[in-house]
Amino acid sequence: MSNPLDTDAGSELFSSYEAELKLVQADLNQKLDQISELSGEPRKSAIRLAERTLDEANELLGQMRIEKQNIPSATRSKINQRFRNFESDIDGQKRKLKTMSDDRKALFGNRYTDNPDSDQQLEQRQQLLSGTERLDRSSQRLRDSQRIANETEGIGRDTLADLQLQRETIQHTRMNMLESEGYVDRSVKTLRGMARRMATNRIITVAIITILVLLIIAVIYSKFH
Repeated sequence: MSNPLDTDAGSELFSSYEAELKLVQADLNQKLDQISELSGEPRKSAIRLAERTLDEANELLGQMRIEKQNIPSATRSKINQRFRNFESDIDGQKRKLKTMSDDRKALFGNRYTDNPDSDQQLEQRQQLLSGTERLDRSSQRLRDSQRIANETEGIGRDTLADLQLQRETIQHTRMNMLESEGYVDRSVKTLRGMARRMATNRIITVAIITILVLLIIAVIYSKFH
C-alpha cells in the first residue's frame, strides 16, 4: 500500500513540472512564430534556440513520466490523459520545427535555388569549396603545429638528457679532482717528511764526520807529543 504522503508529494511535483512545461511550450511556440518570419543566419540561430527549448520540454516530459507513477490509481487516468495531450502537443511542435529546419530556401535566403546550373548555385558551391579548402588548410596548419610541437618536445627531452649526462660527468670530474687534491696533499706531506729526514740524516752525518776528524787530529797530536 502506498504512503499518502508520497502520493501527495508526487502529485504536487507532477503539477510543478506541468506548470513549468506550459511555460516552456509557450516559449517554444513564440520561437516557432519568430522563425517563420526570419531567413538566413538569423533563422538558423532561432532554430538552434528552439531546439534547445524543445530539449528542455522533452526533459520535463521525462520527469513527468516518472512522477505520474507515484500518483494514486484513482486520479492517474486524468493525469495520463493530460500527459498524452502534452506529448501530442510537443510532438506537433517538433514536427513543425523539423519542417522549418528542412526549408533550405528560408535557411539560405535568396542565395538558394533548386536549379543546380544557376549562377547563384555555382556561387554557393564555390563558397562551399572555398570554405572546405580553408578548413583543410587550417587543419593542415594545426597538424604541422602539432608535429612541430612534438618535435620540439622530443628535442627538449634529448636536451634535458644531455644536460643530465653532462651534470653527472661534471660531478664525476669534480669528485676525481677532489681525490687528486687529496693525493697531492698526501704526496706533499710525504715529501716534506722525507726532506726533514734527509736534513736530519745530513746533520747526523756531518756531526759524525766532524767527530771522526777531531778524533784523528787528537790521535795524531798525541803521537807527536
